[in-house]
Amino acid sequence: MQFIKRQSYTNLWNELSEEKKMVFLAGPRQVGKTTIAKEIAKKYKNSIYFNWDIISDQQKIIKNPTFFEQINRIDKSIPLVVLDEIHKYKKWKNYLKGIYDEFYSDYSFLISGSGRLDIYQKGGDSLAGRYLMFHLFPFTISELSHTNRNFSDFIKNPINDFDINHKKSTRNIWDNLAQFSGFPDPFTRATKTFWTKWSRNYNKQIIYEDIRNLSNIKNINDVGLLFSLLPSKIGSPISINNIANDLQVAFDTVKNWLNLFDISYLTFRILPWTRKINRAITKEKKLYLFNYPLIQDIGAKFENMVSLELYRAINNWNEKGYGNFDLHYIKNKEQEEVDFLISNNNLPILIIEAKNSDVQPTKALINFQNNLNVPAVQLVNQENIYKINKNKANKILITTAHYWLSSLPF
Repeated sequence: MQFIKRQSYTNLWNELSEEKKMVFLAGPRQVGKTTIAKEIAKKYKNSIYFNWDIISDQQKIIKNPTFFEQINRIDKSIPLVVLDEIHKYKKWKNYLKGIYDEFYSDYSFLISGSGRLDIYQKGGDSLAGRYLMFHLFPFTISELSHTNRNFSDFIKNPINDFDINHKKSTRNIWDNLAQFSGFPDPFTRATKTFWTKWSRNYNKQIIYEDIRNLSNIKNINDVGLLFSLLPSKIGSPISINNIANDLQVAFDTVKNWLNLFDISYLTFRILPWTRKINRAITKEKKLYLFNYPLIQDIGAKFENMVSLELYRAINNWNEKGYGNFDLHYIKNKEQEEVDFLISNNNLPILIIEAKNSDVQPTKALINFQNNLNVPAVQLVNQENIYKINKNKANKILITTAHYWLSSLPF
């Protein structure tokens, strides 16, 4: 099985760890967090790796909370302490607060885990100001391609100078992602039978173990049923009311379950954009899957793949300190819709439409571009597409998706 180094993420760690001595690494299960943590540790002459899932490591921390002081130092360089899955420790927040306050000048700490790291980042957090966070995503074409655009050049003109990768290579990557997802194990094994087995076990583990342990939900089978419905709802705003009626459960129950899917990195959701949009839809979110080969509809799966490429990009840009980026969609009550809008500091900078086969700009894309006066891209899932449509003072790029997405800045 091929091993793919994730240099862009280790570079991000290098940047963040120079600014803060405690860095959180979050992301979906089986996305490679432990692997990259161990790769980072190899670059340190003095390091120690701890994993809460290992019983002997649990015993270390209970018997001696500062066990890492026993590192056998080769020289006087600052050691790295990797604490993997530490969020499963009941007192993990107080523990991290204590060791950081006492040892931040003597050690670097890499804290690796899943959704709970994000939960406490958003609320009243006793760890506030003590750490920076970055996210590890499944493979995307922009990570796996040979060359990425410079961020500043991209922001100045996102529809030019993107054709910088070998088209046959990026097509093969895109096709493999569509079949096997971007999770490292099924992607590198590259067989449909393995993805099917892996995916079934993956969903069961997260729903019937992680989510049940996180929430103490009794009717966990209904949670599994809800998740099984989601692949057919990709591409449209999610109506919690309709789902609640279908499942015969309360609105707040479905809302809570969908939040748990987000927290556990089964799904992510984007909000509608409303500024300068007449009669805009304001509440319903659009939902996407990290494991998108579950989606049967070709057009919906294509849109989901584009969404993850963009979602990865804005998260990494934010973590690098490039701005305050967010991902939205646009829809009004006349049912005109554009799939994605990227904003920075609450100002629109780019709108993007994903069409499986339509090579003509949609009426909605033209109208919303006129309203917002920003660049626009229509990405299609066909080969050898490249044209510019002039729209008043603006231009709309229409091109093959993997051409443009492969060059997205990291």
